[in-house]
Amino acid sequence: MHQPATKTVRSSATSKERPITETASAVARTKGQTILSVRDLEVGYTTRRGQVRAVRRVSFDLKEGESLALIGESGSGKTTMGLALVRLLPPSARVTHGEVVFATADGDRIDITELSPEELRQFRWRDCAMVFQSALNALNPVMRIRDHFKDTYRAHKATDGRIDERDVMTRATESLRFVQLDPERVLKSFPHELSGGMRQRVMIGLGLLLRPRVLILDEPTTALDVLTQRAIIEVLRRLKAELNFAMIFVSHDLSLAAELADRVATMYAGRIVEIANVHDIFYRPRHPYTVGLLRAAPTLAGEQEELASIPGSPPDLIDLPSGCKFHPRCPYATEKCIAEDPPLIDVGPGQASACWHWDRVGADWEAGRKP
Repeated sequence: MHQPATKTVRSSATSKERPITETASAVARTKGQTILSVRDLEVGYTTRRGQVRAVRRVSFDLKEGESLALIGESGSGKTTMGLALVRLLPPSARVTHGEVVFATADGDRIDITELSPEELRQFRWRDCAMVFQSALNALNPVMRIRDHFKDTYRAHKATDGRIDERDVMTRATESLRFVQLDPERVLKSFPHELSGGMRQRVMIGLGLLLRPRVLILDEPTTALDVLTQRAIIEVLRRLKAELNFAMIFVSHDLSLAAELADRVATMYAGRIVEIANVHDIFYRPRHPYTVGLLRAAPTLAGEQEELASIPGSPPDLIDLPSGCKFHPRCPYATEKCIAEDPPLIDVGPGQASACWHWDRVGADWEAGRKP
């Protein structure tokens, strides 16, 4: 499906259709140039038991102004994938193969896996920022919010450690207004003085401080109540429309993908097993794991029926099964699935699936049949 990239370094539910929001369904819009190109990326964790293959041969492109959702169960490699894109992996993890090529606003193409610490400092938050999961843990409890903005500016914008406080506060005020917070109140507050939803919006505001071209969000609505989740979704939708930055968000929440994504990549056992525009993922899935996730999601549409679950458990990433890694849980599994790991192949316009039986999967879904 993907062509190898030239390595470069910086020179300096059911089959019945359900409504999807206008923003997410506008997948036919022509996007700009490719801003991020990931090729054959592998990430491993070193443990006492052995090497954990958290990300396995992942490839995808992200265009200017596009939003991509990475979905899957816990342990599928989504968060590790996001951390690898900004080189923020923990000490026990490292990129073992592949490249992450970013197109800067200056026209440079840089391979993030080869940047020096100083180049990484300049890259993070200026070109690509990340909003971490669990705002309560990500914010320093003994620092006021204004000091978080100053620290972020000092770490990624300042060249000599000194900062222009007026510029920082102007940017911070603008960022907080973007996420619909009162800057006068929030900037002087400590994290514990803010609600969970406000803290999450502060994290998004911090990510926007230096106006990056790509924003990565790790589970942006986790552990928030339904009303707060809705507020965060509305903020992200408005920011995407107004600022036109590219966005990658990691989530197990299919409704979030339906509302915000242009494209969706389903991850299983560290690998993308299906990628397509959001409409095709929800209405024409071609991988049994994607189908399993959709059937397990509650919906108000159609008749009442018992939620289906995916049998079994995710595989041990140290001792992966042979062939297709989903075969122990798959109703379509055959001897070929046990023996050979299927490649990610084109199965339709802009859609790819890593399944030997993608045509049967699609036919059953569209006919409303359960395997």
